[in-house]
Amino acid sequence: MSTSVLDLPQLEESYRSLEDKVRKLRPKEDLLPLDRAFRFAAEHHKSQKRKSGEPYISHPLAVAHILADMQMDLVCLQTGLLHDVVEDTAAGLEQIREVFGEDVARCVDGVTKLSKISFANRDDRQAESLRKMLLAMTSDIRVVIVKLADRLHNMRTLGSLPPERQEAIAQETIDIYAPIAHRLGMGKMRGELEDLSFQVLHPEEAADLMREIESKRQENEEWLRQVQTTIEQKLAREDIPARVEGRVKRAYSVYLKLKRQRITLDQVYDILAVRIITDSVKNCYAALGVIHNEWHPIPGRIKDFIAMPRPNLYQSLHTSVIGPGGVTFEIQIRTEEMHRIAEEGIAAHWKYKEGSKGPGTDDQRIAWLRQLMEWQRDMSDSGEFLSGVKMDLYAEEVYAFTPKGRVIVLPRDATPIDFAYAIHSDVGNTCTGARVNGIIKPLKSTLRNGDVVEILTQPGHQPSRDWLAVVKTSRARNKIRHVINTVERAKAVEIGQKSLEKEARRMGVSLGRISNDDLASVASEYGVSKTEDLYAALGFGRFSARQVLQKVAPENGTEESAASPASQLPLPQPLSPADGELTIRVTGAEDVLVYRAKCCNPVRGEQIVGYITRGKGIAVHSAQCPNVQKLLYEPERKIGVEWARTASEPLPVKVVIYTDDRPGILHQLTSILSDEKSNIRTLEARGDEKRTDESAVIDITIDVRDKKQLERVITAFRRIPGVRDIERMQSA
Repeated sequence: MSTSVLDLPQLEESYRSLEDKVRKLRPKEDLLPLDRAFRFAAEHHKSQKRKSGEPYISHPLAVAHILADMQMDLVCLQTGLLHDVVEDTAAGLEQIREVFGEDVARCVDGVTKLSKISFANRDDRQAESLRKMLLAMTSDIRVVIVKLADRLHNMRTLGSLPPERQEAIAQETIDIYAPIAHRLGMGKMRGELEDLSFQVLHPEEAADLMREIESKRQENEEWLRQVQTTIEQKLAREDIPARVEGRVKRAYSVYLKLKRQRITLDQVYDILAVRIITDSVKNCYAALGVIHNEWHPIPGRIKDFIAMPRPNLYQSLHTSVIGPGGVTFEIQIRTEEMHRIAEEGIAAHWKYKEGSKGPGTDDQRIAWLRQLMEWQRDMSDSGEFLSGVKMDLYAEEVYAFTPKGRVIVLPRDATPIDFAYAIHSDVGNTCTGARVNGIIKPLKSTLRNGDVVEILTQPGHQPSRDWLAVVKTSRARNKIRHVINTVERAKAVEIGQKSLEKEARRMGVSLGRISNDDLASVASEYGVSKTEDLYAALGFGRFSARQVLQKVAPENGTEESAASPASQLPLPQPLSPADGELTIRVTGAEDVLVYRAKCCNPVRGEQIVGYITRGKGIAVHSAQCPNVQKLLYEPERKIGVEWARTASEPLPVKVVIYTDDRPGILHQLTSILSDEKSNIRTLEARGDEKRTDESAVIDITIDVRDKKQLERVITAFRRIPGVRDIERMQSA
């Protein structure tokens, strides 16, 4: 007879520890519902194991501990314990509702993945699961808090999964879950999710960076102690109550700075940071004055997020100063309440509103979510939905103003086009120019904090498809695509009608004898609802006029090409051989021309997507290609492609290496390529014209077998002293 998980002492001990945490926070709370949830989950998961070999119940128990540390309520803790029961066991949602009540059932349902539904591909599943979770968040924020705790424990215990699965989960975490935590103000959660993902996605770079930071730990700690003592003494002299914390910036944050500025760790002057936490807003500003009297502030690096909070309600004063020994470091100044909100975000806000499902409907931290779901509601294409969500999740940094003083908050690098659509869709659609701070600027220029923007409009003007490549908000992108699609659809309907008439004349078919009902019947067969949709599909090239006519007038032609309605575009005939023809296969088709798109040049091992071009074959892009992410292609033109398992021929990839200008660096680079048996196709070295220091740029096109070899080469390049950054170029 097998041992029940309830008989395992370590699990009982872990559950008792959970109860102790809750009891300290809520001494009068009846914990019987929590005990019932644990017993229920343990019983239903008793025959299941995690990939590590541990009893499965250890995972929901760990999630509940994370939620207890966040001081969440009993409904949230019960959901944490039960969150996988409906998905992974025989227990149903109705049973959860009967035993634990409506609130717990709703939260469990919101967290449960769409496991019972079959999807065509992974993107569709990911998009629909995310859509479901975001919708559930708008009614009960506890859903996403449980989901983030679930993801955090999964990230902490990724080691027992295969490498490809680890990478997929880490990528999704850094793309979706960490930004959600950021948008909800949960800085501590976001930081750990990013650092854990960084270690999986860039293991060697993460290890190198951590080694470098660790090698200077003792020196940094001593320096921080000296600065903390100085600040405490200065603040005490001015009767400003405060506690002072010193810290080294997070590894992933440092990594992003190294990449963004193309510098080495020795050149990151603000890797050290100090936080001053005081009792009032007045003393925050007083402390800032004390700091600036002691050390010289760096112009342009003072940010007042107290007077103008970030959209996730983060508040703090930031300043960078030149401290002891000429070391530049950042200081953040905030109150205890601001610190709590910065660390815990919406979870901190929520737990002080007992009895509610979360923040009020006007809370800024989820107002963006309601807008996002409204804008994304009609998107049927999974890639389009995921791209739009990712775009809206990233940090909003730019505060621009209308001429009347209204504040418009936009993402970093947003354009006047984004600004126009943020005011109103009609303003965006008819936008012809922009006056920024009184000066006419191109619509593609980027806005900066404090810019006053006046939008110039012209009635009847329509947005350009080129705008899709530069806008930074999903609102702007959706509105532009809507107008373009409307115009293109009207053109497609006209083209479709003409192509049907032309083919009818060629086949000797009289269209006058074909009724609207006949065409409507064919439209239904091809999966569209009315005749106009049929014309549009013909115009877009989803199937041919001959196929339609053979359906309505079979006596005038054979049915060979009409036998199966085309759910996709007709595949192009094979042309001449291309480098991708033996490497990439089209799902469900053979003998078609396939080529790697020049905008991204994907390599074996990367996720890829195919787009049918008119007359040129199938262009294969990396799923991470900017043109795919920005959706410059029509979703109808997408087709499944995969790497051929037997193919092993090398593929060219171009990288740009930013380095110190010193002798011997080319020899070190080429030695690495020789060791990897990677051929060099082209190489060009030059001085970096954009920088005034002694730096160089090396353009090199190399042959690689797959993604793993490319990563090995780039990691080895990064270890060469003097290499500042490496960028994979869009074309080779």
